[in-house]
Amino acid sequence: MKKPSALITGITGFAGSYLAEELLTHGYTVSGTVYNNEPTNNIKNIIKDLQLVALDILKPEKCRRVVNKIKPDYIFHLAAIASVSQSFKMERLTFNINFDGTLNMLEAARELPGLKKFIFIGSAECYGIFSPPEKTLTENQPFNPISPYGVSKAAAEQVTRYYARHHQLPVGIARPFNHSGPRQNEHFVIPAFARQVALIEVGRQGPVMKVGDLSPQRDLSDVRDIVCGYRLIGEKGRPGEVYHLSTGKAVSIKTVLDTLLKLAHKTIKVTTDKSRLRPNDIPVLRGNNKKAVQQLGFKIRYSLQDTLQDTLNYWRNQVQ
Repeated sequence: MKKPSALITGITGFAGSYLAEELLTHGYTVSGTVYNNEPTNNIKNIIKDLQLVALDILKPEKCRRVVNKIKPDYIFHLAAIASVSQSFKMERLTFNINFDGTLNMLEAARELPGLKKFIFIGSAECYGIFSPPEKTLTENQPFNPISPYGVSKAAAEQVTRYYARHHQLPVGIARPFNHSGPRQNEHFVIPAFARQVALIEVGRQGPVMKVGDLSPQRDLSDVRDIVCGYRLIGEKGRPGEVYHLSTGKAVSIKTVLDTLLKLAHKTIKVTTDKSRLRPNDIPVLRGNNKKAVQQLGFKIRYSLQDTLQDTLNYWRNQVQ
C-alpha cells in the first residue's frame, strides 16, 4: 500500500521539526521546504529520511512548481514569523510572510488534483482582547487581534477559509494555543527562562534572572502534543473546520518561572527587565479543546512539568 505523503513548509522550525518526526513515525513520506540555506539543526536526526526543497514562500511561481513537483497528499503550512514579540519589530515582514506566503501556498494547492487536505496553522493570538478577560474560548469566539502576528494570522486564516468556500479546497484549520518544548528559540518565554537558568548554572550569567511581565496566564501545551493534533486534523478533521489545540487550563507565567527555578541547580534572584515588556498583552488565553478531543481523538500526553524539565535539559546541553 502506498504511503501517504506530506509537504511541510517551515520544516526546519520548532514545530515543523516535531511534525516531521510525528509524520515519519506514522508512516508518511515527508518533504519539507527550506528557506535560503537556513540551519537544519532541528532536523539533523531525521534529515536522511526527508526530501528537502528550497523555497521562498513569497514567490508564487516557485510555490506552484514545488507543490506540483512533490504532489503531496497533505500540505501542512507552518512557515511563518511565529513570535509575537518579534512581530512588533518587523511588522511589514510579518504581514508579508504570514499573509502573502499563505496566499501563495493556497493558490499552489488549488492547482493540485487529488490533494486530501491543506492544513493551515493559525493561532489563538487572533483572539486578542475579549470580555470577560478570563473566559474559556471556543472556536466561534470573534477575532480582535492586538499584535502584528495576531493580525497577520487572522487575515491568513480568513483567506484560507475563503479558499475552502469559494474554491472547494479541502482545508483543515488548527488554532493552537501556546506551546513549548526543546528546540524552541529564546524569543519565546519558556526557552528564554530555561536558557537563563542553564547559563547561570554553568557560571556564564550572574545568579539573576531577567524577566518581563509575569502576570499573563496562558494555556500551555507541549509541542509534541500539538503536532499530533496537526496530523489528526489532516487525517480526521472535517473540511473547512477549525480546531482548538489546547489543554483547557491557563497558568500564569509566574507559575512557569517558579517551576523552572525549583528545577534549577542554583539559587536565582528575579528582576524585571523593561526591554522584555510587550507594548500590549492579552491577560488570559485559555481554549476549550472539546471539539478536537471528540472529533479527532486529540489528547494531552505531556504535563507542563514534563515540558519544562525537557526544555531546561535541552538548554543545559546547548550552553555546554
